[in-house]
Amino acid sequence: MTEEMAVQPNLDTKTRVKSILGGSAGNLVEWYDWYIYAAFTLYFAHAFFPKGSQTAQLLQAAAIFAVGFLMRPIGAWIMGIYSDKKGRKSGLTLSVTLMCIGSLLIAVSPTHDQIGVFAPIILVVARLIQGLSVGGEYGASATYLSEMADRNRRGFFSSFQYVTLIAGQLTALCVLLILQWLLTEEQLHDWGWRIPFFIGACLAIVVFRIRRGLMETQSFKNAQNEKNLPESGLFTLFKHYPKEAFTVLFLTAGGTLAFYTYTTYLQKYLVNTSGFSKPAATQITTLALFIFMCLQPAAGALSDKIGRKPIMIAFGVLGVLFTYVLFDALANTQDYWTAFWLCLAGLIIVTGYTSINAVVKAEMFPAHIRALGVALPYALANTLFGGTAEFFALSFKEAGHESWFFIYVTIMIFISLLVYIFMKDTKHHSQIKEH
Repeated sequence: MTEEMAVQPNLDTKTRVKSILGGSAGNLVEWYDWYIYAAFTLYFAHAFFPKGSQTAQLLQAAAIFAVGFLMRPIGAWIMGIYSDKKGRKSGLTLSVTLMCIGSLLIAVSPTHDQIGVFAPIILVVARLIQGLSVGGEYGASATYLSEMADRNRRGFFSSFQYVTLIAGQLTALCVLLILQWLLTEEQLHDWGWRIPFFIGACLAIVVFRIRRGLMETQSFKNAQNEKNLPESGLFTLFKHYPKEAFTVLFLTAGGTLAFYTYTTYLQKYLVNTSGFSKPAATQITTLALFIFMCLQPAAGALSDKIGRKPIMIAFGVLGVLFTYVLFDALANTQDYWTAFWLCLAGLIIVTGYTSINAVVKAEMFPAHIRALGVALPYALANTLFGGTAEFFALSFKEAGHESWFFIYVTIMIFISLLVYIFMKDTKHHSQIKEH
């Protein structure tokens, strides 16, 4: 495998941090735009679908949430190749442009009462555009942050990929809390749900300017100067790096399913199953997510000391043992603080995956195919498992077997655990070389 000549030489810590924060700021807005759909589903589902039970409307909205994930492998494929050929900076700039378009479409879309079936069609188109954007965003941002970091702090700095991802979700929930405080329930249902999508579109324009000014990574520049390297592409990836690609796919499967179960679905579970009010469920998840976000750099830094494998194995073991137990306990509590601690316990477990998964994937591939290698298998796993989490959860609930979903989550975490046990520790076998 080709080794890189150098990784961002002669850069002091201040310069590295500035570049990483610049890339992370864009990542935050990208994921805010993606998550406001999930955060506000309780308020806009009725606007796009015929009247029915709350669970039925949420199920239809969750199906479109899953449809958005169908574009993520395509976005990962197209934009992963684009980032490998044109640069990480170019890939990041293009992804935020697409996200802006998707958010604006949802913000201005007429309702089902106004244009009938065309309303959900517009919603689907918008989510497909956003799925294309997010599919490319993960690979470009994970690669950029990992390449900009120095070897001894790569786990710490790359953890900001999920810090900003969680911050985007947290920002979406904070916007929801503010609007719940400023507007009545009726106003939120009628027109207030459009506000966060307008905010997202405006923020994306700001981020476009920030990303235009980012520094390109030395790893990409060195790969561009290498001779006789195969071009980044689907054939190259699965011909030359099949083991790495499938390792990314299966190490992601349980992690992404657990992440979406404990984050986006959790808010609805607290309302739809535990019986909390919408504002109380939002408050509980927001506070738990804030602490979850703060834990990411600590776990990333720990992986720089003890390796990546112990952190991931801890997630796998605890996820298998406690996922069913935690959600069963949540279903049977109406106490605010009990629910909070249960939610936080689950998120602490998931930290073992979220904090270091970006750097683990980036460290598996050489620079000339790294963005695609990180993005495409990850996106496939997200489409199959992460994006369908809410849909399967609500389908099991509708069928009267809600607990089966948590058995399914446990099984998938176990499969990923097997991968963690048998894979090499990428901290000690990294393809991001420094000389």
